[in-house]
Amino acid sequence: MPPELIIFDCDGVLIDSEGLASAVVAADLTALGWPMTAGEAMEIFLGMSIMDMEPMIAARLGHALPPTWRDELAAKLLVALGEGAKLIPGAREMLEGVNRLGIPWRVASNSSDGEMAVKFARTGLNDLTEGRAHAAASVIAKGGRPKPAPDIFLAAAASAGAPPHACLVLEDSKLGVTGAVAAGMTCYGFAPHGDGAALLAAGAAGVLHDLHEIFGVLA
Repeated sequence: MPPELIIFDCDGVLIDSEGLASAVVAADLTALGWPMTAGEAMEIFLGMSIMDMEPMIAARLGHALPPTWRDELAAKLLVALGEGAKLIPGAREMLEGVNRLGIPWRVASNSSDGEMAVKFARTGLNDLTEGRAHAAASVIAKGGRPKPAPDIFLAAAASAGAPPHACLVLEDSKLGVTGAVAAGMTCYGFAPHGDGAALLAAGAAGVLHDLHEIFGVLA
């Protein structure tokens, strides 16, 4: 039986932006005194919100970050993503296929509203994602928590009037899988460049290596 709602993560599932974002974070933290490469930044912070990154970084540096740090990093990310974000291969075609099946869907991301806006504008997904995107900032503003908490998934489900157990989630990070499972949803991992073992360990029901494999799950 098809799900009542599909919830997609944004970065790494619909938008190829994680490499760009990791390069920005790596440069920023190296300047602050925590030297790292973009690859190391991705391994450490994949799927994490800026809010949850801050105390981890402060603990590693041994002092609080400047009060303007979050806003300054967010501004750097907006520029980089607006200039270089790309679609994950097959993302638009997959979303259009889901629409043809008549299954409602949402996007739930730890990205900010601004970041999602520039990514969707850059990649031409605005016409599909308008009114369907849920950012961590909106959940946090109402007292919720970003992934790995389940709050953003529950907010997305509530917006469509779908019970959590009837939702299917597609995630590429351990944090995202953890949050979806905590929300009581069935979650599949997306691992186009690996075996997805870490996603399965986090609770994913299976792993997809190509976006169009989701239609096999829906069948």
